[in-house]
Amino acid sequence: MPQGQQPSIPSVWTRPRPRREHLTRERIVAEAVGLLDADGIEALSMRTLGTRLGAGATSLYRHVANRDELIELVVDEVYGELEIPSVQDPADWRPAVADAAAALRAMVLRHPWIASVLSQVGLSHLGPNVMRMSDRMLALFETAGFPPEETDSAMSTVVSYVIGVATNEAAYLSMIARSGGTESDWLRALSPAVEAATRTHPHLHAAHVAQHGKAPGAVRDETFDYGLQRLLDGLAARLDQLGRTDDHDPRLDVPCRHE
Repeated sequence: MPQGQQPSIPSVWTRPRPRREHLTRERIVAEAVGLLDADGIEALSMRTLGTRLGAGATSLYRHVANRDELIELVVDEVYGELEIPSVQDPADWRPAVADAAAALRAMVLRHPWIASVLSQVGLSHLGPNVMRMSDRMLALFETAGFPPEETDSAMSTVVSYVIGVATNEAAYLSMIARSGGTESDWLRALSPAVEAATRTHPHLHAAHVAQHGKAPGAVRDETFDYGLQRLLDGLAARLDQLGRTDDHDPRLDVPCRHE
């Protein structure tokens, strides 16, 4: 590399956009999201997308260098669906974070293909919608009372939980969708096998019996919320600890006097 030249970073967010053209980046991304929602990540290619847009792959390459950059764009596009609440009262931080977490989970379930690409998206954190979401969530934790050096860790903990649960959920629901049946039908057909398999495992059997008669979507909602609330319990405990530390007045410390 010539002296003084900056290294090239392969990301759509680090290159200038082409000037006025009939085929816009917005059109490309909207069509790509529609293709992904309909047919999944395996169907996404520059050639297929170009055909859907009535354009050659060469035209697409004027806007995105490759499929990886296209994935960066579609990920940021769906993050734009999120509405992160803002709060002024520190006491309101917990329900606001819970609402943001529920919105993120719902977004992943609306676009189940995203679960398979999040680990391979390059500089997705530079996307404008991802940055907006992150900034607003950080503001929630700042309002709650977390110090600046902890807001990012608090946010990352919540986001990691949501993405982890929703990724497994999306894979499960995608498998059922490919079978052509509903979740209720699938669980009903599987129930006799689960019943037989858990008979010699009393704890598993009790958990299986406890779910009888419940709507599967409601069970998934309850499971997600249980984990989220326990995580928020931990963050609330940390806030209490920080409050106790802040209330401590070092001037009241009296050194021990040894006789």
